Amino acid sequence: MKIALLGYGKMGQTIEKIAVSRGHEIVVKVDENTKEYDITQADVAIDFSIPTAAVNNISNCLKHQVPVVSGTTGWLQNYQDMVSLCNEQQGAFIYASNFSLGVNIFFELNQHLAKMMKNLSQYEVTMEEVHHKQKLDEPSGTAITLAEGVIEHTKYKGWEVDKASKDLHIPIKAIRSPEVPGTHVVDYTSEVDSIEIKHTAHNRQGFALGAVVASEWIVGKKGVFSMRDVLGL
Repeated sequence: MKIALLGYGKMGQTIEKIAVSRGHEIVVKVDENTKEYDITQADVAIDFSIPTAAVNNISNCLKHQVPVVSGTTGWLQNYQDMVSLCNEQQGAFIYASNFSLGVNIFFELNQHLAKMMKNLSQYEVTMEEVHHKQKLDEPSGTAITLAEGVIEHTKYKGWEVDKASKDLHIPIKAIRSPEVPGTHVVDYTSEVDSIEIKHTAHNRQGFALGAVVASEWIVGKKGVFSMRDVLGL
């Protein structure tokens, strides 16, 4: 399989190593200095760029009938536009706030716990996410996905960053610390006890492997998908 890497930072370089180890070829590498490239060389594109580049990257792939897997966060105000473009072009597109196989299991666990806590109004929900200082968006896309999973099944109506819970909004504490790949905590606390679920990434390997697995899965398909489709959850 021929892969285009749209974004060649630490994540892109980790994806390259895993993709090559699985027998794939990297035919395009795009970073902030790349002016022109031919996306049609690729069987699939993996986008781990920056929020300001993601929409152009995804659009370019879809318009040239190249399936695209995107893990860039911070651009989701344009997500529905990309869904519409994908359907219009009869292309193939996966967006995930986190491609880690473990995190996607964590997403399912988070929703299951939220359903169980739905009628226990004595518990207040808080969240915390910790990432490396190069992380551009705050809170992380993963934290937003977790918050949305709680909101879907409980009394909460939204989320806020680093603020006390008010008007049924979940407070998310975002911490930036050197060399932390990603830690996410969801906490339910009452006057008598606390229930906490936590996912800790030890390195970028899990994110990169999930992105490569998703790119292998999407080739030959048409439509808008998620990691739930990839993993059969």
